[in-house]
Amino acid sequence: GAPPPLRFNPRCTPGVQLPLNSGNPSPGKIFSYIFDSEVFRLITENTNKNAARNQEKGGKFTWTKMSQREAKKFIGLLLYMSVLDLPRMTDFWRQSTIFHVPFPATVMTRERFMAILSSLHFSDPEKDEENEQKKSTEDYDPLHQVRPLMEMIRTISKTIYHPKQHLSVVERMVGTKQCMKTKPTNRRFKLFVLADINGYTVDFKLYTGKSKTASGKGLSFDVVSSLVNRDYLGSGYLVYTDIYTSPVLFRHLSQQGFGACGIYRSPPGSIRWIRDGDLLFVKWMGTREVSMCSTIHPMYSGDTVQRWQKTGIHIMSKQTSSFPKPTAVTVFNKYTEGVDTSDQMIGTSAVRRKTRRWPIMVFHHLVDIAVTNSFVIHKTRCESLREKPLTRQQFLEEVAAHLLGVDLKSDLQKNPDQHLPVPTRSGQTKSQRASMGRRRCKVCSKSTPWKCWTCDVGLCLQPERNCHWQFHQHLKRNTDILL
Repeated sequence: GAPPPLRFNPRCTPGVQLPLNSGNPSPGKIFSYIFDSEVFRLITENTNKNAARNQEKGGKFTWTKMSQREAKKFIGLLLYMSVLDLPRMTDFWRQSTIFHVPFPATVMTRERFMAILSSLHFSDPEKDEENEQKKSTEDYDPLHQVRPLMEMIRTISKTIYHPKQHLSVVERMVGTKQCMKTKPTNRRFKLFVLADINGYTVDFKLYTGKSKTASGKGLSFDVVSSLVNRDYLGSGYLVYTDIYTSPVLFRHLSQQGFGACGIYRSPPGSIRWIRDGDLLFVKWMGTREVSMCSTIHPMYSGDTVQRWQKTGIHIMSKQTSSFPKPTAVTVFNKYTEGVDTSDQMIGTSAVRRKTRRWPIMVFHHLVDIAVTNSFVIHKTRCESLREKPLTRQQFLEEVAAHLLGVDLKSDLQKNPDQHLPVPTRSGQTKSQRASMGRRRCKVCSKSTPWKCWTCDVGLCLQPERNCHWQFHQHLKRNTDILL
């Protein structure tokens, strides 16, 4: 028979929490509660410190201090790039081609974007060095460079949303495989995720190998027991996991007031099903063999699955037949859809650019988690208010426009006939304007403080050397020939 149902007693009312549970906040406002001012302060301060150290070591990029506003624009451009998804980052600043994308150059120059990307940092560089000196000791933290940002995102994500009763714990891979000159390099990291059925990432843990706090009861025990936290969640939650489980883990969760259902490793010749106290073990052959353990389901409650079956010696002699399906398998598939949904949303328009720096890979994924969680909150609020939600892409575009400080529906195309000369830099003191921000002239290759506003190329503008006029006369002649 079925075990008695658990009493659901969450710490908070499940769903969106204050202050986002009032009205229908804009996509930008929702995202700004996850990537808040403290997150941008952390990124700005540590990136500026890291850039200063790089300059001392002879870094290839010139550097001016980055502000929080500029950090927002940088992340806004990353989201913009995830929507358009051109092959290379530099393609967003290409000139004199039919594939020219005009908007990014109005936000910042390619050199400034690459300088920020090169210096991007999320921990104090001095403390990084202290941590490196602890390598090969128990005090060494392999995640030191991303831990401050990661903990902020984890804390905020749990604060603004409380999950419903059905939860999933699964593995997720972060990063991509890169092909190096000598051999392919697998630059991927394993993330263990606690997710709601609607795809919201409630909590996560980045796997770094054997932990100094390991319990000795196995990786699955340590991961699941750390993510399924009674102090935060409450009790009566039902946890589904495709991480290989064990009776020790399930009995521990049961003692904590949680139900559990998941896949386990089945030894050869194991029986089809057996109940051991509060544990039900099931072995079932669907499209593949599945072995499951559950503390919350009966063996069978009438579910069936349709399968083709031979009726004679000929290949075409087949008919469909109904076969019994264990309740645990049916319910497991239903309630792990949330993580599949989350993975699909994160995989769609993901901030995923090739990089050899593992902290940047993790940062990209943290941005994806923040966007996806924001989108789930948006859909949840729309359901409560019976309003039609935005699509994932529409939502992402709204967030990008918010960070970039522009109106999404503005006509930002420049008039092709308005080739206006503008300074390459503005806002510096008089002494700085004399040298900082200059560019190489596209015509004569000399240093110039002027550029074309439309073409975004350096061009001299002097009585004896009007390269701005020469360049556009040449451009006009070429255009007339093409026409």
